[in-house]
Amino acid sequence: MLSAFVNAFRTPDLRRKLLFVLVIIVIFRAGSQIPAPGVNVSNVQFCIGEAQKGSNASLYSLVNLFSGGALLQLTIFALGIMPYITASIILQLLVVVIPRLEALKQEGQSGQTKITQYTRYLTLGLAVLQATGIVALARTRNLLQGCDRDLLHSNGTETFLVMVVTMTAGTAVIMWLGELITERGVGNGMSILIFTQVVATFPASLWRVKITQGWWTFALVIVIGMVLVAAVIFIEQAQRRIPVQYARRMVGRKMFGGSSTYIPLKVNQAGIIPVIFASSLLYLPAMAVQFNQNSDKPNQVINWLNEYLVNQRHPVHMAAYVLLIIFFTYFYVSITFNPQEVSDNMKKYGGFIPGIRAGKPTQDYLSYVLSRITLPGALYLALISLVPLIAFVLINADTNFPFGGTSILIMVGVALDTVKQIESQLQQRNYEGFLR
Repeated sequence: MLSAFVNAFRTPDLRRKLLFVLVIIVIFRAGSQIPAPGVNVSNVQFCIGEAQKGSNASLYSLVNLFSGGALLQLTIFALGIMPYITASIILQLLVVVIPRLEALKQEGQSGQTKITQYTRYLTLGLAVLQATGIVALARTRNLLQGCDRDLLHSNGTETFLVMVVTMTAGTAVIMWLGELITERGVGNGMSILIFTQVVATFPASLWRVKITQGWWTFALVIVIGMVLVAAVIFIEQAQRRIPVQYARRMVGRKMFGGSSTYIPLKVNQAGIIPVIFASSLLYLPAMAVQFNQNSDKPNQVINWLNEYLVNQRHPVHMAAYVLLIIFFTYFYVSITFNPQEVSDNMKKYGGFIPGIRAGKPTQDYLSYVLSRITLPGALYLALISLVPLIAFVLINADTNFPFGGTSILIMVGVALDTVKQIESQLQQRNYEGFLR
């Protein structure tokens, strides 16, 4: 692997791409450390330290994870990549619902370009909403619980508008940087930026476990992490290959077909999307509890939500998390993989599955196989996502457990995809790749 890494930098074209990606990452991380105008940096740092000791440290953990810790520090890149992720998910869901978007998707590259443009517009709209909410919470001292210091130098409207515009512009710059990596670098730009932000918080979270729990717990966390990484790599690479045979056909004077291939159905067909959906839904009761905690009148519904759904140690919270992940896994797979469309395309080009008749029987067979492999994929996502919750109960680790399910899925998935792309470019130049 080291020799392949050296060969990657010996190739001028590939070296130029890798260095370009590294420069973009440096710029991205620098923007994540620059505070937005009007932020009281010393008070923010003090309140972050206090919030990490409290029980509400995980309230914004998902968004803070995708911002590399920049959210709670109120930097110009505080929103991170989360608005783009949310917009992309929404557009993927709307493609199935809105016929106009579905027609655009079937137009090929031109239609996909139009959908990408809609995603950018929606990203900016979501960025404005998220920035408005975050700055409003900062003004009222509710962003970081347990701290009564002012996070902003001024609570005036002018400061409020400047911060919202700055954070929204930061999201637009992040989109531009991601597209630059995709066009001129190696790998998917947005995925690499997400990977960068997740990895940025990893060492601090890992070292915090050592400081609070000692060397033995630290070593145990490392061992568990290595086992989890190996398991995630194994499952992410696992797939069910359905063989497809194409009949020979004459087109003009040329003979086409007669080849055999396969349809790769991954065990984790949905990726990390179900985990994001489930986490987002479970943050709704946490937000409701936060906004009502200063109320003079006790509310039984709010108390119940705080006890059973907001408290991550409670079995009800864990059970709800698992059930939501399983539900969204089946839901997302059903809208992203259409057995009828695959069956029609195979029939159109003379393809068939050996032993299965073309048309409706092929569609039923694909649906049957997909439903069978989706269950272990959903259980795998649920098990990996429960790791930080179980760790919090067993070893009383920080809620931002370094080997949390979301962070591991992102790190391993993006790393595997990027290494494969570098490997393919090395193989084009007669070099052995990273994965042998």
